[in-house]
Amino acid sequence: MASVNSKKESRLKRKKRIRKKVQGTTDRPRLSVFRSARHIYAQVIDDGAGLTIAAASTVEPAVRELPAFDSKTAKAVHVGKLLAERAREKGVNKVVFDRNGFIYHGRVKALSEGAREGGLDF
Repeated sequence: MASVNSKKESRLKRKKRIRKKVQGTTDRPRLSVFRSARHIYAQVIDDGAGLTIAAASTVEPAVRELPAFDSKTAKAVHVGKLLAERAREKGVNKVVFDRNGFIYHGRVKALSEGAREGGLDF
């Protein structure tokens, strides 16, 4: 089994490769996802201005105070919908998806599907 450091280094290499191509603009900001063992975080970022337009995660009170979810994947879907709602309030409808070196599977995929259900266009 691969060690934690080599797994993290591999993800960071993938992240670097992806970020060469994926860039958020004012018209189409970047939706960046970070996944830890317990939580998931997402932000909509305008790279040109260097601003975070909207953010949502499982650690914030709006999500923690909800009744228990069935799984971490269900939480990720909810965070995606919450992020989409906040981004649309700020006038953002289209985004570029940045999976941040994580495989597009499981919680990362669930968050993106939740954001699509919430009205964001990828």
